[in-house]
Amino acid sequence: MTVKVFGLDTQPGVQRDGTVFDNNFYTDGRWIRFQRKRPRKILGYKQIVNNLAGLSRGIYVNPQAGFNYVFSGYSDGLQVLPINQNGIGAGISDFTLSNFTANVNNMWQFDSLKDSQGTGNNLLFAHPGQNLSDINNQVNTPVLQGSINGLTMSKLGQFTISATLNTTVNVTVASTTGIGSGQLVTGTGIPANTYVDSVTSTTVFKITNAATVSATSTLTIDNQLAVSGGVVCLHPYVFIYGNDGLIQNCAAGNTNDWRSADSNANNVASTKVVQALPVRGGSTAPSGLFWTLDSLVKVNYNPTTVTIGATSSTFYWRYDIVTSQSSILSSQCVIEYDGIYYWCGVDRFLLYNGVVKEVPNNMNQNYFFDNLNYAQRQKVYATKVPRYGEIWWFYPRGDSVECNDAIIYNIRENCWYDAGTALGARRSAGYFSQVFHYPINAGNEFTSVGGVLTTTIANAGSAYTNGTFTNVALTGGTGSGALATIVVAGGVVTSVTITFRGVNYVVLDFLSAALAGGTGFSLQVATVMNYVSLWQHEIGTDAVAGNSALAIESYFETSDLGFVSGGPSQPSLMGDNIWIRLDRFEPDFIQSGELELYITGRPFAQANDLTSGPFPFQPETEKVDLKEQRRELRVRIRSNVSGGDYQLGKMLLDAETGDVRG
Repeated sequence: MTVKVFGLDTQPGVQRDGTVFDNNFYTDGRWIRFQRKRPRKILGYKQIVNNLAGLSRGIYVNPQAGFNYVFSGYSDGLQVLPINQNGIGAGISDFTLSNFTANVNNMWQFDSLKDSQGTGNNLLFAHPGQNLSDINNQVNTPVLQGSINGLTMSKLGQFTISATLNTTVNVTVASTTGIGSGQLVTGTGIPANTYVDSVTSTTVFKITNAATVSATSTLTIDNQLAVSGGVVCLHPYVFIYGNDGLIQNCAAGNTNDWRSADSNANNVASTKVVQALPVRGGSTAPSGLFWTLDSLVKVNYNPTTVTIGATSSTFYWRYDIVTSQSSILSSQCVIEYDGIYYWCGVDRFLLYNGVVKEVPNNMNQNYFFDNLNYAQRQKVYATKVPRYGEIWWFYPRGDSVECNDAIIYNIRENCWYDAGTALGARRSAGYFSQVFHYPINAGNEFTSVGGVLTTTIANAGSAYTNGTFTNVALTGGTGSGALATIVVAGGVVTSVTITFRGVNYVVLDFLSAALAGGTGFSLQVATVMNYVSLWQHEIGTDAVAGNSALAIESYFETSDLGFVSGGPSQPSLMGDNIWIRLDRFEPDFIQSGELELYITGRPFAQANDLTSGPFPFQPETEKVDLKEQRRELRVRIRSNVSGGDYQLGKMLLDAETGDVRG
C-alpha cells in the first residue's frame, strides 16, 4: 500500500465516558485545554505566599485603592492579604472577630456593600457556616461585618445607641429607626434577657424589664441575626438565608436596620437555602437567585401597594419559584458567566438563563459523578477562566478527602475535559476577580505545620519591668520562630499577642521569653495551625514557588487512528481489517521546550495497550521517522520540561498498511 499522509482530525474535548474505541474525541489528557478546537497546555501558576492559614474554606477578592484584597476564611479565623496587579503581596493580617466560633466545619461566604445610610463605610460581610461536612447542617451562626479596609468584624445587625431612660421601662433616643419589638437590649443597668417591647413614638421605645438607671447611657441593640446558609448583597440590600427556606434582608443601605418597611423575612421553601447570587432585574430593581436544596427561587424588588377595605399595605419583594425540581451538589459550586448561572446538581450539570436547563455532557459526566467522593461533596467549588471560555469545578476524586482534580466546561468551544489529576488541581478554595484577572486558588497541601494559634498564660511571673514589648522572641517548646507582643503591668505579664506564629509547635508546649527584671513567666500553647500556599493561576508555564520553577506535566492522547476505525482523518469505519503502520510524524506546534511522542495501541478493543516511546522532538524538528504499527493506534504528545509549552496546529501522519493481517 502506498504511504498516505493524514491530517489528524480528532475532535475537541477529552471523552472519559464510554469506551476508548467508540470515541472520536481525545481519550486522555492532563493539564490541557482546547482553543480553536486544538489542544494546548494550560498555563502555569505562581505561589503568592506559602504561609496562608489553612486549609482555606472560602476566598473572596475585592479591589480597593490600587490593591486587590484577598480574604481567606479557615476553620479558626479570617485573614486578608493585599496584592498588587502583579500578585505581589503586602503581608498577611489576621482579623479580630467578635461572635465567632472556631469550628473544623466552618465554610465561608463573602460579599461587600456600600453602607450608605448606616456607617457610610464600604463593608465586608462574612458568614462562617458550619457546613463543610453537611450541606444540610442546621446550626445557625452570626453573619459578621466590618470595614473592608479594617481588621475587625462583629455581628451583623448589632449596633449601639445613645439613650436616656426617663422611666424604668421607657427609653428615649434620637430616632427609633431600626428599632423594633423582640430585639435584645444590653448595657449598664439593663437586666439580662431584656428586649424591646414596643416602639411608642419616633424617639421612644419600651423595654421588657425595668432598668436600674435613668441616666444617659450607651445601649446595644441586637437583632439576633444568625443563619446556617450565608449572605449576599443585592445592592443596596444585604440578604441572609438558611433553614426552612429563610430569606431575610435589611433596609436599603443600612445594615443596622432590619425593621423598616422594605426589610423583610420570608420562608420561600421547606428546605435550606444554601447559596445566592445577584441577577439582572432592571435598573432600579435589585434581584437575586437563591438555591435551596431542591429548588431555585428568584427574588425581585417589586413594591406593590394592596388595599383591602380601608387598609393599604405595601409589599416590597416578590418571590418566584423558578423550579422546585432541582438539586445542588455543594454550596460553592455555583458560578455566573456572562449573565448565565452554572452549577452541579447531585447527578447532572445545570444552568439558569431565565429558565433552568440541563447542560448536556456526554463526555465525562459519568467520570465525574462515579468517581466523586460524595462524602466530601461540600468541598466542590467553582471558578472560571474567561480568557479561554472555561468553568472549572474542583472536586475530591476517588478516596481523596480534598480536591485533587477538576472538571472543565469550555463554553466557547462547547466541549468538556478535565485536569487529569494534575498537581495544579490540588486546591481547597478559589475566586476569580475581573479586576485582578488571574484566578486565585489556595493549595490543600501543608507547606509547614505547628504555628502558634492561641495560648494561655500559665504563669504571669513577677517583678518584671512594666511596659509593652513588641515582637519578643518566644523560647522553649518543640518549635521555633514565634514572636509576641507582651504587656507587663504591676510587674506581671497581663497579655500576650502572637505576632508571628512560627512552626513545628505542638499543643501543650510551654514557652517563655526574656523580659527585663523578673522571673517565672510561662506561656502554654492551646491550639496550633498549619500553613498552605496561595496560588496565582494562568501565569507563565511552570509551577513557581519562590526561586524554584518546576515543570508542569501536560499531555494529550488522540482517539483511535487505525484503519479499522476509519483512519486518522475518517469519522466512520472503512471496513479494512488491516493494521496501520506509522512511518513518519510531522509536527506542527507552537512549541517551547522539548516534546515527546508516544505511540500506543492494541490489536483488539479488549486487549492490553502496548506503548512505544518516547520519541523526543524540538521546536525546530521537521519530522520524526519511525516504524510503529498497531491495529488500533493512538498518539500521545507530552511536555514535562521547565519552560515547556505547546499549542497543536495541523499535525500530519504518514501511514501505510502494516505487515500484520487482521
